[in-house]
Amino acid sequence: MTPDARNRIAVARETPPTGVAAGTVPAGVGLLDVAANRPRPLPLADLFLTFLRLGATSFGGPAMVANIREMSVTRKQWLDEAVFARGVALCQALPGATAMQTAAYVGLRIRGLAGGAIAYAGFGLPAFCAMLALSALYARSHDVGFAVSLFRALRVVVVAIVASAALTFATSYIKRRTDALIAAVAAAAFAVAVNPLLTISLAGLAGAIERDRTGVGDAVRSSRNGGAWRPVALMLGGAAVGMAVLLAVNRQLFTLAVAMLRIDVFAFGGGYASLPLMQHQFVRALAWLDAATFTDGVALGQVTPGPIVMTATFIGYVVAGAAGAVVATVAILFPSFVVLVLALPWFDRLQMSARFRGATHGAVASFVGLLGAVACRFAFAVDWTIATVLLALAAFVCLRLRVHTIWLVAGAVVYALLRA
Repeated sequence: MTPDARNRIAVARETPPTGVAAGTVPAGVGLLDVAANRPRPLPLADLFLTFLRLGATSFGGPAMVANIREMSVTRKQWLDEAVFARGVALCQALPGATAMQTAAYVGLRIRGLAGGAIAYAGFGLPAFCAMLALSALYARSHDVGFAVSLFRALRVVVVAIVASAALTFATSYIKRRTDALIAAVAAAAFAVAVNPLLTISLAGLAGAIERDRTGVGDAVRSSRNGGAWRPVALMLGGAAVGMAVLLAVNRQLFTLAVAMLRIDVFAFGGGYASLPLMQHQFVRALAWLDAATFTDGVALGQVTPGPIVMTATFIGYVVAGAAGAVVATVAILFPSFVVLVLALPWFDRLQMSARFRGATHGAVASFVGLLGAVACRFAFAVDWTIATVLLALAAFVCLRLRVHTIWLVAGAVVYALLRA
């Protein structure tokens, strides 16, 4: 082989293929086999393990999205910054836990439907396992000495967490008098036991009508892509079979699954948006839990990695043991994944639709009122003393100063030790 030929081979091995920037792996490509000058897909096992590790170490709501970005854009270079940012915007506009949706989005971009499912499952599995273990421990020890003091303290911290979440929603989404009116009506409706699903639907309709009335139409009509319909139809068919089996085997599990499915479909605005719906459904409508127990479940959701929506695992365990935990978790995560898969090909159209943005904004505005009302209900489950008032105020201030939630839990443990 001549020296010139060897040099050409060496340059070919060191130079990315045409259209691929150095150090960047394009969307849809996991790893690049440069020597062969063709994409080599990222192994699904590697994708699963990556998101499993990330899910085991991610705490703190929006901070989880930052962790996914750092991994997928900065370290692994699976996606570029613009593609990731557009994905986060889409996930925020759809129902479900934003961090879970973002994990699925990354997987969908680099390995299609299988990659999305693998990333979704890997990111959520550590939270599920941790919550399942804590739920079993709670069932055996929540009425014993130190545990009583600890959960009393955690209930106080949860009041501060939900109140802080309501304030964050308000500062982010209450921009006009219409938004404030929607939030106030939603809070009043929740107080008089109106079904929150109806409240959210009407708020979304009001937001869409309001945007349409202002004369802001759709700016873009992107091409339609029907490629998502077949996998979605298969997933829905499998879900229908599973629901039929539950109905035949255990009606309580069927009712649990139906409730969680409905909650996830309407949980616009992230994981916290599911809390008012869970509280209404399982404490007030079905009366499967009392308010104090539900608040304890939310508290456990704060000490485990992953999104707060994993409170569903706790509810399922309290209602029907390990089987209930599995059914509740799958049901609370399934609809939002299907919606993401279905929405991704329509990405541009959704982003540019004024009516869609208006409906989403109205729905999220209603959650400001719902979260405020839930914070009040959680407060009623607390035995207030001077000490607990001070603990709640300290927790609220810490949250506004962006102190990590895990330190609030540590403070509750110290408080419990002092009070036990």
